[in-house]
Amino acid sequence: MDKTVADLAEALAGIEDGMSLMIGGFGGSGAPIELIHALIDRFRSTGSPKNLTIINNNAGNGRVGIAAMIDAGMVAKMICSFPRSADPRAFTEKYLAGEIELELVPQGTLAERIRAGGAGIPAFYTPTSYGTDLAKGKPVGEFDGRNYVQERWLKADVALIKAELADRHGNLTYRKAGRNFSPLMASAATLTIVQARSVVEPGEIDPEQVVTPGLFVDRIIEIADAQQEEALMRAGVAYS
Repeated sequence: MDKTVADLAEALAGIEDGMSLMIGGFGGSGAPIELIHALIDRFRSTGSPKNLTIINNNAGNGRVGIAAMIDAGMVAKMICSFPRSADPRAFTEKYLAGEIELELVPQGTLAERIRAGGAGIPAFYTPTSYGTDLAKGKPVGEFDGRNYVQERWLKADVALIKAELADRHGNLTYRKAGRNFSPLMASAATLTIVQARSVVEPGEIDPEQVVTPGLFVDRIIEIADAQQEEALMRAGVAYS
């Protein structure tokens, strides 16, 4: 039951070319920077993983985190709500060059698609996007006189998320807004990898405070002094 691993390489083992990755974070809040940068390190040394589909609220900022993955050429497709955020230059450059695909999803729909994936619900209906380009080609149903667009669940091979506390069995808590999409992603991925500020013994987290049960977690690594995306950007860091 002990799900802790010794290092980042062990945590990320098994992530291969062509996989889909859900990455937690709302901008920099809750972004697992150490996991992302370790995956970039592996790509630069081995050439893998590449051709990844990344699912996140945005398409990265500056030259760190997800943006650095895009810069490195690891990402074939982004599924997100906000491809243009504070500093979207990495994604913008690749997109305008025709080197990355975009699937744009309204934020609430994105969250519900991920939740549906974790809950085993293959499709649902929402009025969001009806009558827009985002609804083209999707089934439409009328309910109580209003038109709704059918959206499919969203699942992934791997979820990379950041927690505040974890116990060795994988039960997690989050710090404030750092929670964001992470609990949903943990339930919708085949393999969930967590970096936590602190790893404690089973029983040390009040069961009433557990947000993500250990059932949804496969690997945990303790990162006590995690980097923050915004701080890296202010410092002008380009992860390379």
